[in-house]
Amino acid sequence: MAGARTIAAVWSAKAAAAASRALGRGGGTAVSGLVGLRLQPTLIRDLSSGLAQGAIVITGTNGKTTTAHMVAEMARAAGLHPLANASGSNLMRGIASTLGLAAGGGGRLAHDDRRIGVFEVDEATLPAAVAALDPRVIVFTNLFRDQLDRYGEVETVAALWREALARRPDGATLVLNADDPTVAALGEGWSKVVYFGINDPALDRGCREHAADAISCACGAAYEYDVSYYGHLGHWRCPSCGRSRPPAEVAAEAVDLADGRRLRFRIGPPGAGVEVEIGLGGLYNVYNALAAVASAKALGLADEAALRALPAFAAAFGRQERFAVDGRQVDVFLAKNPAGLNQVLSTLALDGSRRSVLLILNDLIADGRDISWIWDADFEPAAGRFDSVLVAGRRAEEMALRLKYAEWDEGRMRVEPDLARALDLALAATAPGDCLTIVPTYTAMLAVREILAKRAGRDPFWRQ
Repeated sequence: MAGARTIAAVWSAKAAAAASRALGRGGGTAVSGLVGLRLQPTLIRDLSSGLAQGAIVITGTNGKTTTAHMVAEMARAAGLHPLANASGSNLMRGIASTLGLAAGGGGRLAHDDRRIGVFEVDEATLPAAVAALDPRVIVFTNLFRDQLDRYGEVETVAALWREALARRPDGATLVLNADDPTVAALGEGWSKVVYFGINDPALDRGCREHAADAISCACGAAYEYDVSYYGHLGHWRCPSCGRSRPPAEVAAEAVDLADGRRLRFRIGPPGAGVEVEIGLGGLYNVYNALAAVASAKALGLADEAALRALPAFAAAFGRQERFAVDGRQVDVFLAKNPAGLNQVLSTLALDGSRRSVLLILNDLIADGRDISWIWDADFEPAAGRFDSVLVAGRRAEEMALRLKYAEWDEGRMRVEPDLARALDLALAATAPGDCLTIVPTYTAMLAVREILAKRAGRDPFWRQ
């Protein structure tokens, strides 16, 4: 039987979540975990011991939510019962909430031989999460600049990750992005690693983007690239010490980006993959799919189950999620750092029918107070791309200034800081039957999604 403090923590977490929902303050995915951990700091460790199939944690700057959702669907297709922090609450309190709300009144998870934990984890939270969950598999999607006022430079995050792995001496399987030099380096000296990456020279940009963060090797020499995809992702090598991209066991070949609304590619071992199509756009989602398939492999799931889940996958909330509102299609593309925003803009450029856009820039804690990152994003190639441009959010004026310097047409642009009014204006500027594209930062995504869900008759994201 669980200890008295654990039982009390579980009951308190459930009560806090119920109160939050009754007061209309969301699903209680944060407050319930905070309450539970305050009463029992070891709550996550206590409850996760009841995960018969163990846990997998997924972290990285971009893609962790989508990858985690894909992994959960693959586990389900393989006959497992995933328990996941699907609402995206990825700090320790979110993990505690997920476990606490799933536990019974006796302070334990009900026995289930097929239960597996699938947890998206904030980059800086990884050391604490690994210590509490003792995961079977740890997934690293990529490492880019993000929320510099909170994380610092990328090397600060990389050091945290190395610290987390040093405390987990070779007990877990690592799933690593071979195309990211910093992430790939985590596997050096590790016995169980599954690397994933893209093998498609046709996608070579010919040079690295400005939003490249892994520029130099640990020996001090600048990386050289045989193939460059975006940011610092590609087939890299150090001309000085000889370090180079490791072979990718799970690879994507013959990638067809189509119209930015879907993807086709061959996935599997290099030269021996199978053709898949998924209903998401953008090269970044090829990486997410690769990370998920590599994770399934690390978990020992059948290849057939993993690949069967991909075509049926629906977008995670706010990540190319689609709504029908007032006779218009509304697509939401989360963008919260230079590399991610560049990929969103590149994906939108593939579809000439996207002529109306609403950009929303916030600076709340979850977004990062420092918004200087918008000057590192490449807005210039999208100049003249849209007939109607609405700019909203707490820092709407700064976003409008950035677009002006990128030579976006001021005559087509309107600034409306209020989100609800901006959405109405953007919808009015979009012809019936056409598509409005919304590109928000994180807190703006949560806010605009709530409005859209109500107008489209959809559930809040925490109920899905």
